[in-house]
Amino acid sequence: MSYSRFAIYYVPPKGALAAFGANWLGWDVEEGTPGCQPDVPGLRDITMTPRKYGFHGTLKPPFRLKDSMTELDLRGAIETLAGSLKPALCEGLELKALGHFLALTPYGETDGLQRVAAACVADLDALRAAPNAAELARRRAAGLSPRQEALLMEWGYPYVMEEFRFHLTLSGRLTEPQLRAWRQVLSTRIPALPTPFVVDQIALCGERLDGHFELIQRYTLAG
Repeated sequence: MSYSRFAIYYVPPKGALAAFGANWLGWDVEEGTPGCQPDVPGLRDITMTPRKYGFHGTLKPPFRLKDSMTELDLRGAIETLAGSLKPALCEGLELKALGHFLALTPYGETDGLQRVAAACVADLDALRAAPNAAELARRRAAGLSPRQEALLMEWGYPYVMEEFRFHLTLSGRLTEPQLRAWRQVLSTRIPALPTPFVVDQIALCGERLDGHFELIQRYTLAG
């Protein structure tokens, strides 16, 4: 399989949460197949944006490899990184509105999640190709702070390091009335959320030619 971009995600292990996320978004990132999206009016529309990425928490945002690097190089670097990282632990997950979209977010101490994400961004950066002009323009269109602009130029993405907020996205951009309505719908469908929430593995995912991401390999954090 040829991939245009790669990303490092947290992909929930097989179970009730992973099945819910795959079906809610309509894409199973682990299997690389459509999920059995429930017949809820408007659901396909509000999940159109996150569908292609699947149910995940971003650790290193999507990036292209340098011309001098290969997928094999990336796999080796991730294996080395995973072997040096300790798992991250927080109290649990909760459904929240983040700006104008809905997501599951961690609560309690999140330093461990920040540590894992920062390592994924920094330790694998030597393999990342610099963003092109179109990619930079797309990021800047959101309106970046000076610090976010600096992060974009250093790491290829503005919402990393201290600007990073771990989340598992459940919708695209919503209006305030939509946020309230869909939060109510979700509250009746989300399975029991993990307490504590543990990230003890990271996943290499690739963007297929059809624009959807799929899981390539999981790596256990063994540090």
